[in-house]
Amino acid sequence: MTPTPELLWRPDPSRAAASRMAAFRTWLRDNRGVDATDYQALWEWSTTDLEAFWGALAEFLEVRFHATPARVLANDTMPGAEWFPGATLNYAEHALAEGPGKADGDLAVIFEREDGLSAQVTFGELRRQVAAVREALVELGVRQGDRVVALAPNTPQTLAAFLAAASLGATWSSCSPDFGVRAIADRFTQIEPVVLFAVDGYVYNGRSFDVRPTVQQLRDEIPTLRATVLIDYLSADASLDGAIPWSNMLAAHEDAQLAFDAVPFDHPLWVLYSSGTTGLPKGIVQGHGGIVLEHLKALALHCDFGPGERFFWFTTTGWMMWNFLISGLLVGSTVVLFDGSPAHPDLSTLWRLAERHRVTYFGTSASYIQSCLKQHLTPAGSHDLSALRALGSTGAPLSPEGFRWIADEVGADVQICSVSGGTDLCTAFVGAAPDVPVWLGELSCRMLGAAVAAYDDQGEELVDEVGELVITRPMPSMPIYLWNDPSGSRLHEAYYEPYPNTWRHGDWIRITDRGSAVIYGRSDSTLNRGGVRMGTSEFYRVVEGFDEVADSLVIDTSGNTEGELLCFLVLAEGVDLAELEPRLRTTLRKALSPRHVPDRFIEVTEIPRTLNGKKCEVPVKKILAGTPLEQAVSRDALANPDSLKAFLPS
Repeated sequence: MTPTPELLWRPDPSRAAASRMAAFRTWLRDNRGVDATDYQALWEWSTTDLEAFWGALAEFLEVRFHATPARVLANDTMPGAEWFPGATLNYAEHALAEGPGKADGDLAVIFEREDGLSAQVTFGELRRQVAAVREALVELGVRQGDRVVALAPNTPQTLAAFLAAASLGATWSSCSPDFGVRAIADRFTQIEPVVLFAVDGYVYNGRSFDVRPTVQQLRDEIPTLRATVLIDYLSADASLDGAIPWSNMLAAHEDAQLAFDAVPFDHPLWVLYSSGTTGLPKGIVQGHGGIVLEHLKALALHCDFGPGERFFWFTTTGWMMWNFLISGLLVGSTVVLFDGSPAHPDLSTLWRLAERHRVTYFGTSASYIQSCLKQHLTPAGSHDLSALRALGSTGAPLSPEGFRWIADEVGADVQICSVSGGTDLCTAFVGAAPDVPVWLGELSCRMLGAAVAAYDDQGEELVDEVGELVITRPMPSMPIYLWNDPSGSRLHEAYYEPYPNTWRHGDWIRITDRGSAVIYGRSDSTLNRGGVRMGTSEFYRVVEGFDEVADSLVIDTSGNTEGELLCFLVLAEGVDLAELEPRLRTTLRKALSPRHVPDRFIEVTEIPRTLNGKKCEVPVKKILAGTPLEQAVSRDALANPDSLKAFLPS
């Protein structure tokens, strides 16, 4: 068995006893006769008796059903699970209806842009804005099932537009304005939207960018559009021929009354997208009910949110973490929105934001933590972070050194919530809980209702061994379908092969005998050297632990033949690879194995990354194997497509 790592954080007994998780356990005992003495027992029950768990959760968290369901789970096959048949509800109602923390004067949104533009929006103000936009959409002929899209950043206006669309039962989709026009069109044209919300421009890294030419190109390419609403984000005087000014739309409907149309549990709420690196992005459709229930569970129980909390996650509207962040409204918390570069004017920007607004839960990416570590930042020493009680990290595995840095430099009493999940379910299925410890380098637990396991190649479950991450029982936020996939064949191929009736996520995972977990990276980019398989995250942990290495990409070209292990490096300024390479080889040999020392180290100026910042391991592997560039990767799906030139045959 793998040795137990260092215990970094232990729940404060009084805080754990006062958590919503503890209240749920007490409620289950008193109302359902379920006596779960600890988190592991609760998790086991939640993944064994699905109907009892999800039904109890809906009642405990007071899901607002208009029509009551006939039962909780009519069909538990995957794909095709049928949740809460007959039930109707609305996501926007759960976000905006009055309740604890949601009085008219309570703060719903804190917003800041990197150049200092800021706003604070109360629940009363947000309700009025949503009512105005909703009435305008109705006048434009928007109906249930119509698609409403946005080319807009992480702002209160974008949030109001989304909630208005959701209140009508229209289906939402958004892209960040820094996406290229082809990448945006690849996403939006396939879902045939009727209304486009768009900003006139955006600010990033100290510069302003006018996106109106992109907006005009989109209008030309999307024949289904009935209207474009232009949000004056850079200039109050911004205009675009034929577009409705946002401010005019609000003013014309300032007396509108807010309402919520009840829709079926599985009515499409939004369309998210796969990365699209190897073809047209998959449109991933999730339903109102599944998202309401899953996000209530994750935010109320696992994050222990409620009134008074200030929830921040650094994200754009093109990443699922935006959808997760804004769901903080469901539990009466204040959501903190930031638009801009996390490194402008320096890496302390987000820590200053946390100090200024007394953020209680700070969410970011593992790469941001790694950057702070390498720049030797000391946030707790430089800023008043006394309000901060938890730090969330996702997007890639957080290294043990990242865990250590958070404990040392952010606070030993700050819970480290390293989580892993995906756009595909718009949630985390491995993460943290207020009553579970944090061990160095590990995700604390499998989330309630998430029957996560590690499988070997034969579909047998592994304990404390690395295997394929699978989910063996359905969850409500799983995709109701993929867009333009009437037969369901693409959905089945993407997630339900090779294990029947089982979700295969595509990551390597090890689940310990304590119920905690370690993610090792994508299973389709595994390093297989002499029969010894290793996830790429272990390799990156070692190589990027060097201050001299700014970024890296490791590719195993062996496949079915004896190939090479190649390590591409972006070096810090002034670093000589010839001097660094011997130390890299020695450290990799000691930390991993002689088999995992690369055959060659190659210096490049950039590592190819998707629009959401993920390393492009598989496309680069295909290019190195001789696949033509246009077949290996879609350039429009990359944040830096010119970086691919370094990997093409010379």
